[in-house]
Amino acid sequence: MRFLTALGAIPLLIVSPALAGTTYVQAGRLLDVESGRLVSGQCITITDERVKAVGRCSRPPADATVIDWRAYTVLPGLIDLHTHLADVGQGADVAEPIKTGPAETAFIGAKNARDTLLAGFTAVRDVGTFRVFSDVKLRDAIAKGLIAGPRMLVAGTYLTIPGGGGEINGLPAGSVPPEMRFGVVTNAAEARDKAEALFAGGADFLKLIATGAVLAIGTEPGQPELTEEEMHAAVEVARTHNSYATAHAHGATGIKSAIRAGVRSIEHASLIDDEGLAMAKAAGVWLVMDVYNGDYIEEVGTKEGWPAEYLRKNRETTDVQREGFTKAVRMGVKIGFGTDSGVYPHGLNARQFAYMVRFGMTPLAAIRAATIEAAKLTMRENDIGSLAPGHFGDLIAVKGDPLRNIRTLEAVEGVIKGGVRVK
Repeated sequence: MRFLTALGAIPLLIVSPALAGTTYVQAGRLLDVESGRLVSGQCITITDERVKAVGRCSRPPADATVIDWRAYTVLPGLIDLHTHLADVGQGADVAEPIKTGPAETAFIGAKNARDTLLAGFTAVRDVGTFRVFSDVKLRDAIAKGLIAGPRMLVAGTYLTIPGGGGEINGLPAGSVPPEMRFGVVTNAAEARDKAEALFAGGADFLKLIATGAVLAIGTEPGQPELTEEEMHAAVEVARTHNSYATAHAHGATGIKSAIRAGVRSIEHASLIDDEGLAMAKAAGVWLVMDVYNGDYIEEVGTKEGWPAEYLRKNRETTDVQREGFTKAVRMGVKIGFGTDSGVYPHGLNARQFAYMVRFGMTPLAAIRAATIEAAKLTMRENDIGSLAPGHFGDLIAVKGDPLRNIRTLEAVEGVIKGGVRVK
């Protein structure tokens, strides 16, 4: 099934497994994310969606589609570990998610997915949606080639306490529909049961709300929410499904409880302390710190009249989070690239690279956080994050050298997903 549309000047090809064939990509320079070397004169052969060979350019296979990217720097498709494609963002109106029906939300999700793919992010980890399993449906629609978007790994919904950071708060009692409260739990047994239900419904991993949130009425980022026992119960379920849990955790106490409970990664980590950093390093837990969007919330949230509580909590966490990020880099804690897209408009994900570099990372380390490290975190290192043979043929093209100017990644010129050019 093949669809071609034109939105502005950008042609868009919906990627379907039926389009599998052989593609031969001629790269001006190829960034080897493992070694950090930029190599000239390389060509990538992609057959049936996966990389078959990478090496010196020669005669293309007779049946191959040839893509001339000799004017560009080529690197693996990027991975954002913290997105919300399948949901309606919360801004000035805290009730917006419940005012937007399932059908409209699905169309919004399709647009978000398209914008993300065209920005060079060929895979994402979607870490929660209010309407349960809407992310599963979006993931599956993309996989079937019905709409354009990145490869998605999804959580199904949030596991949260009543009125916690994974709830739609600040509304009259009973106004939030049950499908938007599917993941609410009050004890470890319920956490275990809901975790099983999420995997049965198609979730790839679990998202635990360990502390309060910035963009949630009535919760505080430093306040613990799910208990260590409740999180451990969910983590154990995830392990039986050969998967893992990640924890939304701003506060130091909640971060340490989540690490002890066995989570694979911590989202935000805004108020992490030195003990928490040491624990994360010792346990091999990744930190996924959204160090860009604090500036967006301050600028746009103030202009648009977002709730004063949101703006106050954003100011209390933005700078200290960036200080913690710098410490984590210096200590050698594992860091994955995640932006919390949906707080800001989808498709601007690459803006975070410059912030990661500003606060301590080298450009190569920031790129690795969005490729090989992100792939390892998601347990998909044999499929994404690299252009080594056997991986999906997901790659992007940019002008210039991202190792010299990381902001070149904010203007992706070409995108290939599974060997098919989509931009």
